[in-house]
Amino acid sequence: MDPRSEVLLRQADLFQGSLLLTGLPADDLLGTLGNAHGWCWHAGDQAALGARFAGRSHFGVEAPTQAFDAAVLFLPKSRDLANYLLNALASRLGGRELFLVGEKRGGIEGAAKQLHAFGKPRKLDSARHCQLWQVTVEHPPVAQPLHSLAQRFELVSGEAALQIVSLPGVFSHGRLDRGTELLLEHLDALPVGKVLDFGCGAGVLGAAIKQRYPQSQVHMLDVDAFAVAASRLTLAANGLDGEVICGDGIAAAPQDLDVILSNPPFHTGVHTNYQASETLLKKSADHLRKGGEMRLVANSFLRYQPLIEGALGNCRIRAEGNGFRIYQATRR
Repeated sequence: MDPRSEVLLRQADLFQGSLLLTGLPADDLLGTLGNAHGWCWHAGDQAALGARFAGRSHFGVEAPTQAFDAAVLFLPKSRDLANYLLNALASRLGGRELFLVGEKRGGIEGAAKQLHAFGKPRKLDSARHCQLWQVTVEHPPVAQPLHSLAQRFELVSGEAALQIVSLPGVFSHGRLDRGTELLLEHLDALPVGKVLDFGCGAGVLGAAIKQRYPQSQVHMLDVDAFAVAASRLTLAANGLDGEVICGDGIAAAPQDLDVILSNPPFHTGVHTNYQASETLLKKSADHLRKGGEMRLVANSFLRYQPLIEGALGNCRIRAEGNGFRIYQATRR
């Protein structure tokens, strides 16, 4: 069981009424706390929770409409996302309890200071390198609509410009990261057809491809519901069309692709996790048609080239810069 869940269960007698577990891990916590429901935005976690606890986990970027007597927030990595979630929960909990749990390495002590806006927080427990905090919401805030927290920036590619819309919690929120910037400089001579932007984030690559290759059918895939919402906003802001998919890894992608583009993720929360990226590389041949191409950017220290060669039989380094490499391979 996740150590944050174990800390919660040490104080299980506090959770007798209806409880909303926000950003919960896909462990057995819902099975132990019979009055609890979840709120999740990670497609893989939601699938696991739905299979074990049908009807007890809400999926999406907005809080569930059902009433709850108390709520627990599992502290996310992004401070902007934590702010949005705390506001969404506290706005519904006037006079009731809001709990915050997280790992010390994830910044739980600093995040707990944000609870002062709602009342007088106190630390309830510290164990397994985690802390649990509680506040009675004496000053419930006015709920902030998610769209009001969107950040927009302009991306100029050649003579064309794109408006990128980012939401709290999305990778590189509000700015263009260096890896994606390098890949954008090397999108020439791509096959036209079915294109996948894997780990699409705010939709930078997918929107750029649709703008540059309007005949292509663009598919954008991310495991995170906030990223999917941001990608849809980016497409709409530029009058572009594309399919945006919320799914867990390359298995959720279409078949017979002509191109896979990616700045693949290698973090889950505060932890390093290469599984989604390595599965993408190993399974790429299952989704590319013959002659299809994969082009991706990654930190130079990541040993992706052998994995790509093992899957597609070839791989070359197309460009390097600022600590990143662009890999290119073709399914033969």
